[in-house]
Amino acid sequence: EVFLPEEPRAAPPVDFLQELPSYQSALRRRAAAGGTQERRAAPQGSAGLRAAEARGPEQEGGELAARPAREYPLTIAEKRRLRDCQQADIKYVSGWEQWKRTSSKSLKKVLSEVRELFSYLELWRHDIHSIEGKFGTGIQSYFSFLRFLVLLNFIIFILMFSFVTLPSIISEYGIFNSSFAKISPKNIELHCTVYKPSGNMGLVYFYTYLKDLLSGTGFLEVTSLFYGYYTIDAAWLSILRYNLPLAYLLTTFAYLALSLLWIIKRSVEGFKQNLVHDEDQFQSYCNKVFAGWDFCITDPHAARLKHRSLQYELQTDLEEERLKQKIADRTMKEKLRIYSLRIFINIIVIAVLSGCFYSIYRATVFSQENSNVSIGHDDVSNTNFQANLLVQYLPSIVITLANFIAPQIFSFLIRFEDYSPAFEIRLTLMRCVFVRLANIGVLLFSLWSQISYCATDECKACGYNYELYPCWESEVGQEMYKLMIFDFIIILAGTLFVDFPRKLLVTHCSCKPVQWCGLREFGISDNVLEIIYGQTICWIGTFFSPLLPAIATIKYFFIFYIKKISLIHTCKPAARPIRASSSNFFFLVVLLIGLVLAFIPLGISIAHIPSSKACGPFRSFNTSWAVVPDTILGFPTGLQQVLHGIASEAFAVPFFMVICLIMFYFIALAGAHKRVVEQLREQLIMVRFDPLFCTPKV
Repeated sequence: EVFLPEEPRAAPPVDFLQELPSYQSALRRRAAAGGTQERRAAPQGSAGLRAAEARGPEQEGGELAARPAREYPLTIAEKRRLRDCQQADIKYVSGWEQWKRTSSKSLKKVLSEVRELFSYLELWRHDIHSIEGKFGTGIQSYFSFLRFLVLLNFIIFILMFSFVTLPSIISEYGIFNSSFAKISPKNIELHCTVYKPSGNMGLVYFYTYLKDLLSGTGFLEVTSLFYGYYTIDAAWLSILRYNLPLAYLLTTFAYLALSLLWIIKRSVEGFKQNLVHDEDQFQSYCNKVFAGWDFCITDPHAARLKHRSLQYELQTDLEEERLKQKIADRTMKEKLRIYSLRIFINIIVIAVLSGCFYSIYRATVFSQENSNVSIGHDDVSNTNFQANLLVQYLPSIVITLANFIAPQIFSFLIRFEDYSPAFEIRLTLMRCVFVRLANIGVLLFSLWSQISYCATDECKACGYNYELYPCWESEVGQEMYKLMIFDFIIILAGTLFVDFPRKLLVTHCSCKPVQWCGLREFGISDNVLEIIYGQTICWIGTFFSPLLPAIATIKYFFIFYIKKISLIHTCKPAARPIRASSSNFFFLVVLLIGLVLAFIPLGISIAHIPSSKACGPFRSFNTSWAVVPDTILGFPTGLQQVLHGIASEAFAVPFFMVICLIMFYFIALAGAHKRVVEQLREQLIMVRFDPLFCTPKV
């Protein structure tokens, strides 16, 4: 029995949604349901209809069967008939069209095989797939993020080594008939050019080498690891002149731009996924119940954790609904109480941050003053070695303690602010991000306050404290080097001396307090903040220590295996995991914040603070940036005028206006896309009730 449709009503208004493929498919299904008997009389009608549909692009756009048969939602038999029809129509196509189609298919096949080959060469491909299978996509996103940082640092190292370190080594040793030129600084006081690195001379104890290796002083200070090594003004390769100061500066801009573009590219991909998952509460419940399971999980323990995770997410959603209702029902007295409490807690947070910053400042000043004093002594006893090493690492120790203590205080205080669970996590994470990245800024500010302090006319003539910091760029590079090394030591020590003993106690001791503590959770956010903190150090320190990205690459390479072993053997997955799509986007946003904050100290160092006159490629210039206008003066007059015009206000103001217009256009486009998504969601909700989309019952 066939139920005829109701009497035709007024046609609904035509809009762009009716031109979507989903709407056209609904119309075809309705037409197909209405013409069942005709298809029974003509069994080949289905294939003929599809074949005509496949020939549509040829008639409209001039291409035959733009889509292959496998892309159509048909049965195997219908796809075979469609393919036969497509092949039968080839004789009506010109030779040029046939060659183009064959070439396109061959190219797609070659590209597919190349992509498959590169997927097998991908770093840690099997390990990451194994982690994803045992612990889900949330933890897998952390290790994928770690792999991204390894590749990024390796490419930065290739840039710095190829354009800065390698030309210096080639010219210094005369390889390929090369030579170098060292231009003496002009119009500079002689006392500003005195630099005697604290290299080891004579009989040297073993622990002195160990101290130098950990602190970047001694024999390491005069190597290509630090800024002071690069004293060449120009390298000559046959008749070609290589401007090393300009190459040094441009390579710095290149690795910062590369990092920015790469992070933005990956962030855009994560933002698209995050936008798709930004559903309303009703759809959130449906997605968690019907599509919340992670089918990559094969480990039974991980499956139980996923069950508890889904249960926790549903409880969290219900709790947020309850809190929303509670917030809506608050009286004015309750609002005043909670706002006053939040203001008081934020004052405590500011006080904690101020205490951390002041402690780092005092530790840095004390370390710099006493380290410079101890360098001049010849006492190499073991006690003096330990004390000197402790003094040099004092800022790193204080920063590590601040990074550990402050988040614990923030996690305790957030409970009294009466926020929703999701907002509590985000606010705590942002506070932790701020304290980690701001600590690096305070360290650099403390160093620069010491570098810029001048009390005599001789010091003012140099522009910096030449007595304590004859090569201040190398000093800053050594501090970044020590932060990098100490951060790796803390991560390694935490796994060896905290996680493994805790695992043994929980496994072999049945005491209730030990079992109550249990294994440490593998917190994704905390681990990500650790490596972002280290990456920010690398970005800042690469200008002062060109080979620091190589150390960061090796560091993250070992951290991958340390964290993998820790996850499998000594830790348990977090009971409150975060979704992989949102976590990837969050990781990249925090990494982007770290990169933007790295621009600030580097910009100040390059454009504002006078460069050292006793070392480095910029000793002949007042600042590092001064090499750019000096290079432009050597260009032809016409090119100079073009560059000066680009740098003038007459070009900058219209360019800024055009950029603003483009930005407003994309904002409007994003708003339009958002409205489209909302309308599509409304149609998904109304699809059961709208007869326009309903198929007649048979």
